[in-house]
Formats: sequence, structure tokens, C-alpha cells
Amino acid sequence: MSHTIIFTTNTLSTKALITKLIEDKNVLEPEVFQGLQGDALTKSKIEALIFEEEVHDIKTATKNTSQSLKSMSSGEQRKVVLEHLLNSNLDYLVLDNPFDNLDHESIADLKQSIEKNASKIIFIIVLSRKSDALDFITTRFQLLDNGSLALIDNSNKSNPEIHFTKEIPKPIKSIHGEGDSLINFKNIEVSFDEKLILKNINWEIKKNSFWQLIGKNGSGKTTLLSLITGENNKGYGQELYLFGKKKGTGETIWDIKQKIGYYTPTLTHNFKRTDTVKNMLISGLNDSIGLYKIPTENQLLLAKEWLEALNMEHLAEKVFIELPVGQQRLIMIGRAMIKHPLVLILDEPTENLDDDSAALFVALTNKIALETTTAIIFVSHREEVGLNPKNKFELTKTTNGSIGTITK
Repeated sequence: MSHTIIFTTNTLSTKALITKLIEDKNVLEPEVFQGLQGDALTKSKIEALIFEEEVHDIKTATKNTSQSLKSMSSGEQRKVVLEHLLNSNLDYLVLDNPFDNLDHESIADLKQSIEKNASKIIFIIVLSRKSDALDFITTRFQLLDNGSLALIDNSNKSNPEIHFTKEIPKPIKSIHGEGDSLINFKNIEVSFDEKLILKNINWEIKKNSFWQLIGKNGSGKTTLLSLITGENNKGYGQELYLFGKKKGTGETIWDIKQKIGYYTPTLTHNFKRTDTVKNMLISGLNDSIGLYKIPTENQLLLAKEWLEALNMEHLAEKVFIELPVGQQRLIMIGRAMIKHPLVLILDEPTENLDDDSAALFVALTNKIALETTTAIIFVSHREEVGLNPKNKFELTKTTNGSIGTITK
């Protein structure tokens, strides 16, 4: 049995696949895996180990360090848990999209660790992205709709068909801002427990701008975004201007949120309501996740226009949480944009998406940038193929806080 890569899509259950892979009757080669001991490095595995630490005070993966698993970055967690599993006398190890949400350096470290241990243990790596494939693993399968596996070649190319032909719908009511400057950081610094996180940040975001915010894990991207959304009080007493007003001069967090469209995959992680796709779109007009008010005729008409623009009008009455994750993401960017906010923040929006779904999301983001005056902040560890930001703002960690650099 050789090391194997299995490519999957967002319409298929990775959880079910991994369960089969670590059973005795492995879907790859049952006769080879009979009696072999396997385990899987997944998000649920990491969460289970964190639960053991937090609730039962049992340190398993972190027994050789004083740091808790919960306090580590995504990259550090995967590295530590991988090391723990590699030392567990396993015959094979399944890795579920191990490179998602990791910066370039963490990805390189993790790939190096996998290759270094390739002579000791069999790796089965489940991936959504062709570009994440490790070159030394040449046995590759595609997971099919019926749950079977089809052997494929080593091509990393993906050419999805992109077709958003209708214009972005106009809002019911325009949101007005004073002047072209929407967000302005002037020598902003943020520290926690006397540790400097952000140092001398200077960044101005104007109308109709398209930014990509990049930086390594732990560089302060989330902290920076929380200053923009008004959820971080570290901006008080500094030269931080939000939509023409200095932070702390009378604005409320709701005044700020009304001008911002925001999406990150965690917004819907615990969403269990049976809202329809149409109602989920309309909820963006109320800055809520799910619709809690009876929609007006104008709102219903606007939702219809958005669904047509997204080529998803046939899904209007479908239950949102029953859609494949790629379609959910398109609806959520529509929800964030339906009011035409002054600033649209997309925080790791292509996390866990397959190549085709990510390409659709990127195409829609580019379309919004071309057809509206909304300023876009696209946060991603990946260099998404086809994404067309006008500028990049990169946070670079130093021993005394992260500094910001603007590049084209």
C-alpha cells in the first residue's frame, strides 16, 4: 500500500469517508488494511483533545509542554497533534485537509513533517484543493457521488465554468458616508497584557477600494478586523477613524455594523434554524443571521433579483442549512452585500472550499468590486487564483508587535 491522496468536493461527506478509512474494511484496499491500526488528524480530533484538557485536565498531545492546545494557533495545534499521532504506533494516518487556514510557512513545515515520516507510516490525505497535493504522493483518487473512488492522473488543474452574467442588484436604500475615506488607522497600536500585538499601523480604506489582508497565523489580522467592526475597545484614545468619526466620539457599535457587510464561515457553524435561502438573503438587511421579521414586498423582490444574479433562483424555497457548503457561501456573500454596505469584510471565506466552489466565490467577489462602490477587505492565507485586489495590506510579525506594509 502506497501513500494516497483522495480529492473530494463540498457536496460529499468527508466525515463519512474518514470513518470508512479508519475502519478495518478500508475503502481503499480492505485486504491490505485488515488488522492495521489507523487514526485521523481532523478538526474533531483536535477539538476532542482540547475538551480532554479543558474539562478533564488530561494532557495527551501536549503532555511535554506547559502550553494548552486551545491557546495555540491552528498551525501549532496540527503540528502538535500530528506529532502525537506519529508517536502512537499507528500503521497509517488519515489527514483531513491539513493545510486549510495555514499560512505559507506553516504549510511548508507541515509538508516537510509528512515527507520526513513517509518511511515510517502510511499517509492517506483527503484534500479539497488540487494545489495542496504533495508531489511525492502519486497515487490519487477522486471521491465520487456514490461514495466510491476513481483513480485519476496527477494533474493539478481545475477549470470551473464561471458564469455570473446579471448585474449586482441595487439596494432598496443607499447607505451614505461622508467623503471617500471610510476607515483610517493612524499610528495605531494594540497590546494585551503588556504584549504589543499591532505596532504603528497606518492604513486608509477608501470607497471603491479592493484590499487583500494577509499575514501569518497569529500576526494580528483578527485584532485588526475587530477594530474596524467596533468590537475592540483598544481603538479608544487613538487616531482611529470609522466612517468619518474618530473612535469614541459618540458612534455606537450598531452605527458601525449598519455600514459593514461581514462574512466568515464561523457565522453559520452553529446555525440550526430552517430558514429558506430567500429569507437568509433578506436577513442581511436586518444585520441578523436568519430572518426574524416578516419581509416586505420590496425585500422579497430584492432577494429574487439576487438569486437570479447568483444563478440560484431555483433554490429560493430550499432550506439554507441543507445546501452544499459552496452554495451556502454564495448566499452568505449575497446576504452581506444585499444592503450595499460601505465596507465588505470577507474573513477566510474560501476556507474548506473545493477548487470549483472557491473559483465561483472569487468570481463573485471580483464582480462586486467592479460593479459597486463598496470597499472590499478579503482576508485569506491563500493566494486565490483569479482574485483581483487592487492592493494588499500585509501584517508582518516582529519581536515587538506586527507592522503593516502596503503592496500592489
